[in-house]
Amino acid sequence: MEDIIVGLDIGTCNTRVVIGLLHEDNNVEIIGVSQNPSEGVRNGVIVNIDACKNVIQKTIEDAELMAGVQVVSVFTAIGGSQIESLNSRGNCCVDPSGKNRSIEISESTKARAIESAKAVIIPSDKTLLHVIPQEYFVDGTSTQNPLKTFGVRLDACVHLVLASLTAYSTIQECMSRANYYLNSIMLKTLASTTATIHNDEMELGSILIDMGGGTTDVIVVKNNAPVFTASIPVGGNLVTNDIAYLKGIPSSIAERIKIESGACWCFGNEKNEEVIIPGVGGRGPETMTRYNLVEIIQPRVSEIFEMVRKEIVKKSNIGIIHGSIVLTGGGALMPGVVELCQEIFETTSVRIGGCASMGVINECYREPDFATAVGLVLVNKDFSSSQKSKKKARKFDSGESASGFFSNVKRIFSDFF
Repeated sequence: MEDIIVGLDIGTCNTRVVIGLLHEDNNVEIIGVSQNPSEGVRNGVIVNIDACKNVIQKTIEDAELMAGVQVVSVFTAIGGSQIESLNSRGNCCVDPSGKNRSIEISESTKARAIESAKAVIIPSDKTLLHVIPQEYFVDGTSTQNPLKTFGVRLDACVHLVLASLTAYSTIQECMSRANYYLNSIMLKTLASTTATIHNDEMELGSILIDMGGGTTDVIVVKNNAPVFTASIPVGGNLVTNDIAYLKGIPSSIAERIKIESGACWCFGNEKNEEVIIPGVGGRGPETMTRYNLVEIIQPRVSEIFEMVRKEIVKKSNIGIIHGSIVLTGGGALMPGVVELCQEIFETTSVRIGGCASMGVINECYREPDFATAVGLVLVNKDFSSSQKSKKKARKFDSGESASGFFSNVKRIFSDFF
């Protein structure tokens, strides 16, 4: 039996929807994609529920027309300043009788150790979003999977993700007013990680930087689990503001110039390329070289990367990263962003986080700005399989046949919900 999974990414600048068709062989085919400019969202936070609700409805309806389905329920994500995270460690005796016997570790033992690690003080304005196991210690010996081993004491190291209770409730209310059932809310960067980071990169250690319009979110993963998550309260909107201020033009025009002609690295021919600045009021249009535009953009993007780097060094307590730095979000579409990131982080292991091909429709979903929406579909396919009897979308057009699936969804994400 086939099932529909809908990923909704409510961003500062754009709202994106991806509809996936889950086939009986557990492969996902992308059958619907859409995006529209966001309204009622500021720096990743919903500030006007009705305006945001209207955009959500329109974006989902556009995706429904492409997919030929009717959407009933969605998965969405949260990020930015609404998120906090910390690492915690808990332990328990393997023998529930308390006799300190060395016995085999079971699932219930793991659950008790994780429950102990969750015993932290959570502020009244926060809600626990995720509890993600990182590593286990059996009598002091590290292991990724303690099941079927024997021991006296089990320690569990977990990564806890907390979300603003107000922001969480606002998303719920927004989806309720839009008349869609909200299956769950997860961390944006975790969804992007699922869609863009490969298994070997997860193991070696990698950094994902989600370059949004209002915020820049970062997650560090190693040994198949997050070790650090953070949000920097700056994003691509500052680049737009810089262009608007220095050239004396409205933000809407500056945003268009940034998207059409912007770059943050010089490749050698920028001095010969002209960019037309439209006239404002009674002032006529003027021209500038693309090199001058790069001189405006590059310092701001460099500053964002420097802030991310300092935050990782300061708070992650992680040594050398042997994997990759993966760039996602709308900011990753700017020419030269890989080269600039390589210079700031002093590594050549930087790439754009594109998604794999999972359908023959318009493949714009493969771009890095769709990583969160695609990741929501991929990470929730197992959840959707178990919920086929309730709150699912109803398919009314057969569509095309399935295509290949990106890769195995990471084992660690099975504990999210």
